[in-house]
Amino acid sequence: MVAHNPVATDHAASTAAARPGPAPPPAPGDTHFRTFRSHAEYRRITRASALLDACGFYWGPLSVHGAHERLRAEPVGTFLVRDSRQRNCFFALSVRMAAGPTSIRVHFQAGRFQLDGSRESFDCLFELLEHYVAAPRRMLGAPLRQRRVRPLQELCRQRIVAAAGRHNLARIPLNPVLRDYLSSFPFQI
Repeated sequence: MVAHNPVATDHAASTAAARPGPAPPPAPGDTHFRTFRSHAEYRRITRASALLDACGFYWGPLSVHGAHERLRAEPVGTFLVRDSRQRNCFFALSVRMAAGPTSIRVHFQAGRFQLDGSRESFDCLFELLEHYVAAPRRMLGAPLRQRRVRPLQELCRQRIVAAAGRHNLARIPLNPVLRDYLSSFPFQI
């Protein structure tokens, strides 16, 4: 996600070649992702990452095989989000379909998220997920969370968001701390 500095990379490579022993670990900024085209793209991906960290069904660098193994015994429609191993693709959606688990790339193009092969795109990754959970064909059902028992406050937040709607959270007469908590994850998933 970070552009590489060729001068620093060349200097590090030349000093590493002069030292005996194992090769140094990759620099913290090394990644297979392209650089961001704008600050808005960067903000959208960092927001998606922060929300994924809070959702409980983001499994990080889980492999395709690992995701499919976890989903194999789950009901049809169960899904999880994980890091994609494909170049220029941040996330992948793994879903338990009737024929078995499958994985779909989540593309991020022109500041919007869309599933591989779909024409529909969304400003937010979670809007994409909510769309496919609520779609008539119900491709997605319930997420596979890393921890099965969710805290009561998360369950309450989800229910309030479902009852009031994401766009009406500011109208609920609450103190600022509770309002901030509700709007920190304003999705029904």
